[in-house]
Amino acid sequence: MGVDLRVFLGVAVVVIVTPGPDTALTVRNALLGGRRGGVFTAAGVVSGQVVWTLAASAGIAAVLAASRPAFTALKYAGSAYLIYLGIQSLVGAVRGGDRAPRTSRGSRRLAPAMALRQGVISNLANPKSAAFFTSLLPQFVPAGRAAFPVLLALGLTYCSITLVWLSGYAVVVARFGAALGRPLVRRAIEALTGVVLTALGLRLATERA
Repeated sequence: MGVDLRVFLGVAVVVIVTPGPDTALTVRNALLGGRRGGVFTAAGVVSGQVVWTLAASAGIAAVLAASRPAFTALKYAGSAYLIYLGIQSLVGAVRGGDRAPRTSRGSRRLAPAMALRQGVISNLANPKSAAFFTSLLPQFVPAGRAAFPVLLALGLTYCSITLVWLSGYAVVVARFGAALGRPLVRRAIEALTGVVLTALGLRLATERA
């Protein structure tokens, strides 16, 4: 029996479009660095997913997910990072970003390398990524088929959809950058994303595995 791609794609799309830490971080960085900042963040998130895909294909992610100490450590590291980014946004909203350099379009400069790095760390430090790639992907491996190539193909498909979706967020935010770049509006949105990131970090830290 072959892989039911329609079912997989349906599940993948639902998971991807559901807002979470990666989406919030992409929007935040698109506000700070425009389209480039958002797209590089999306690329970082997907780079993290590629790592999870390779780990899941090789069976490493399953070992991590089954190890409670490792899973707990990863969970707290991820929650701490989200809270850190959230507080950073809240502080920026309160200060108004006056000290940050600005581009000709009015958005604060965010180095592409930093945006990429934040995306990678955000995804790799999220234990839900390990749980997703070890619990969902194996269900679509047909009996009697070698798991590695199927998991790799499905994982990379998932990564490609994620890249398109998050990059779309970045483009939309950048397109309305002029309106969103107004001081009061920008500070309000940055405060909102700060609250969302902090709340996601706290929820991740307090929820049971």
